[in-house]
Amino acid sequence: MELYQAVDVWKRISEIQLLRYRCFKNLTTSRYSVQSVDFYQLPLDVAHATSMETQYCELFAEQLPDVRSDSFNSLEEAIAAHDAEFRDA
Repeated sequence: MELYQAVDVWKRISEIQLLRYRCFKNLTTSRYSVQSVDFYQLPLDVAHATSMETQYCELFAEQLPDVRSDSFNSLEEAIAAHDAEFRDA
């Protein structure tokens, strides 16, 4: 059984917009993957934030993060690959 450490990385887009990269570190391999990205805007919608938290847990239960997407040696690499994948989509 593999263990994972949750790592949240925040990016401030503007004074009212934020991104939260929902990342995991596989403690066996020490590699990082991005499971998803949450978008927030002020004023904060509590129902939306709760929904994103629920989705975060469901995604992890459904499929391991390093199976869902590639894994990388650093958080920066994982985030850059995730951004590139969705920028090209």
